[in-house]
Amino acid sequence: MTQYQIYTAIIYIFVFIFGACIGSFLNVCIYRMPLGESLIKRNSHCMTCGTEIRKRDLIPIISWCCLRGKCHSCGARISPRYTVVEALNALFYMFIFWHFDGVIHPMPSILTCLLYSALIVVFFMDWDTQLINSFVCVFIGLLGVASIFLTDELTGLTLRSHIIGFFAVSVPLLIISLASKEKAMGRGDVYLMAGAGLFLGTEGALVALAIGLITGSIGGIIMKHSSGKSQFAFGPFLSIGIAVAAIYSNEIGNWYMEFTGLEEMLAEAATVI
Repeated sequence: MTQYQIYTAIIYIFVFIFGACIGSFLNVCIYRMPLGESLIKRNSHCMTCGTEIRKRDLIPIISWCCLRGKCHSCGARISPRYTVVEALNALFYMFIFWHFDGVIHPMPSILTCLLYSALIVVFFMDWDTQLINSFVCVFIGLLGVASIFLTDELTGLTLRSHIIGFFAVSVPLLIISLASKEKAMGRGDVYLMAGAGLFLGTEGALVALAIGLITGSIGGIIMKHSSGKSQFAFGPFLSIGIAVAAIYSNEIGNWYMEFTGLEEMLAEAATVI
């Protein structure tokens, strides 16, 4: 291996470990935010007996495996989802750094990693409670502001695209929310797409919504068939759409233009004008 390959491998190992540690904090956010509890004042504890978790049992992924998914004090079962969140965040971080070549282009990688972490919180929190925390949406919006100044030379997005992206999806969803008195669309979904649209730009916001609607429709049919309930959380499916759009919005947008023939139609219209 060359010195550069060794250096790159070390960075990816660090990215995985750091992603797993952040994933551990995400579990705290997912559980405590809906309850209004502090994220930093109280140490992690067993949900059954309330015993504080020992420091050696706080190692992401590894500790859960060593404890065989049980509390060291009372033996109560610890949900494997905690480890799933940690591993998922770590793997996402590695994939994002690989996709953007984070060794050479760190800023798009860092901002997208933080976006994915926020989306994981939205996904599981909304799945559990059908609520999307507004602070998480604001955080995503702040990432969008940061991306305007730090990554636009690489992404090719303009300030206009960011601004239109902020309104393009959130305004129609807001109208639906107001018209249905939040029965068809929650206000949290509106805030989520506003922040995400600012980050993704116009094309990315539209791609995110399209994927969210498709996956949400499929998920809704499955859940209605299994439980008989027609009401379900839409945030997880929007999160999936945002996550995909953050990486592949250009490819999906270009494919759609070619598939529908819009690319040729627009080219012909441009020549006529």
